[in-house]
This record gives sequence, C-alpha cells and structure tokens, in this order.
Amino acid sequence: MMDLVQTSGSAALLGDIGGTNARFALVHGEHEPIVQERILSTGDYPGLHAAVQAYLQEAGQPVIRRACIAIANPIDGDALTMTNNHWQFSVEATRQALGLDSLLMLNDWEAMAMAVPALSVGDLAQIGPGAPVPNAAKGLIGPGTGLGVSSLVRSRRGDWVPIAGEGGHVSLSPTCERDADILRVLWRQHAHVSAERVISGMGLLNLYRAICQLNGTDPEPLEVAQVTQRGLAANDVACEEALVCLCRLLGNTAANLALTLGARGGIYIGGGVVDHLGDYFAQSGFRAAFEAKGRFESYMKRIPTYVIRAHQPALIGCAMALGVTPLRP
Repeated sequence: MMDLVQTSGSAALLGDIGGTNARFALVHGEHEPIVQERILSTGDYPGLHAAVQAYLQEAGQPVIRRACIAIANPIDGDALTMTNNHWQFSVEATRQALGLDSLLMLNDWEAMAMAVPALSVGDLAQIGPGAPVPNAAKGLIGPGTGLGVSSLVRSRRGDWVPIAGEGGHVSLSPTCERDADILRVLWRQHAHVSAERVISGMGLLNLYRAICQLNGTDPEPLEVAQVTQRGLAANDVACEEALVCLCRLLGNTAANLALTLGARGGIYIGGGVVDHLGDYFAQSGFRAAFEAKGRFESYMKRIPTYVIRAHQPALIGCAMALGVTPLRP
C-alpha cells in the first residue's frame, strides 16, 4: 500500500476497467468522497491512455499525480493484454504518457477485496444463515463480463491482505445430471469449460444455447439482457432455466472457494450479473447449492454469504490501495 501524498490542488485518479466498461473517478484525500465518476465504453477507445485522456478532458483537466487502476486481468509484468477486451498497453509507458508520478495497477477483484474492510452493514445483503468468524479469511466472487475471484486474509501483523487470482478459470463442476448434460454440450465447443464459461454474462448466453440444444429447439439471437429479462419474467423456458442454472452453479463454485480457502469470514458476491437479478437472486437456488456439500453441509451453513450492494466497490478498493479511506455517503 502506498501513501497518497497530496500536491496542492491535485487529486488521485481511480479506475475500474472491465471487459465492457471503464469506470473512472477522483479522490482528493483522506475521508474525502469519491467524485466525478464517469463510465466509458472500452470499445470506444484503443487503450487505457486514450480512455484516461478522454475522462480527464470531460472532468475539466484536473491535476493528477497518482493513479490506481483496477483491470479485469492478471497483473503480470509491465506489458498487459486484457482477456475480455482488445486493450494492450505498457504500464510504464502509460504512466509516462499521462505524466504521473506513480501508476498502481491491480486486478479488479484484488481491488474488490481491498474494499471489503471499508464496507458497512448497509453495503451488504446477506443471503441465508451464518455469521462471520472474526479475522477469518474472506472469499470474493462475482459474475460480470467474466467471473472474478479473490480473497482477503489477515497477516500476522493484523493487516488485511488481498490475494488476487484467476479462480474464474477453474474447471466447471456440475451439480446434477442436467448440469452434466449442459457440460457435455459445451465440451463440443471448448476443450476446457471453465466456471467463467457459464457463470458470467457470456456464460448466461452459453447456458441458454446449450439448454435450447438439449430441448431440441433453435436458440434465438438474444443478448444477455434479453435472456435475463425473459428469465425473470418466466415467459421463456430456456431463459428461465438458464438463470436457474447460473445461480445454482455460482452457489457451487462459491462453496468450492469457501472450502478451499476456509473462508469462515464469509463469501462476498459482486458483479453486474447478480446486480441485474435483483431480488430474484436471494430466492434462487444459490444458497441451497452453496450448502450442498455432503458431510460438510453443517460447516457450510455457518459461513455467511453476502451480496455487495455498495456503489462502485472496486473504486473504493483502489482508493484504499492508495492509502485513502474515502468518505462514504
């Protein structure tokens, strides 16, 4: 973590870059609010530098000395190539081009993990029973354009330490015969069917098409939002089952994370897909699938699961990474 040393009149730039959208904002110092949030489409810009320039122009060309940007990608060296959009860039070249003293890059779910200690009870909606064990590990998972996974553990000094990973690319684990049938369909298209292939925006489309094939019907050329809308309205059998499957498989994958990590501090769920499901998610098969771990069912029942309702939590995490606890509304 680095300290945010303020230069008179300067601000820190915060960013959250996904496969579809680039979110930017500013923070001016400790216990100051995150301000001037904007969402840009990644498809409108050739790379990070151009998107930041467009944002800063729209924000009135504020003086920026430091930045923390979270991206939906592993952070591995200076040259970054994003998985779910076309951006490729050098971190150092971007820092120099923007005239920054420092540019800190985080995995987006590493930033989400960093936000958790700053969240209040009102930022979370608990699904099912359980209570967190103080200082125990916490797991994070969230379907958006892809499937983000990270964790948060206590160091021996008492600090919370985020752990970035690529858990969205673990092999999909079916929960029943129907899931196994869907997996067999997807194996014909992909040598490796990851959890992300079904538990994400693109995954919802994969589920819908596979279910249509199993039902002997022709899939319509639907977008993710249309599958979601039809499923929630319960007026399309394949769309409705796709939502049921996604929630069930998310519950199973979240449980695998909890067992692997020993996440008795809770599992925190984010991502745009769950946001769009609203109240449906709490009534779905997510929690039943989360608890369905045979001899460890009683263990799973004690682990709480929360949907993160905070506004732009990855931006909060970026501020925390710069040593700033932002003022919350």
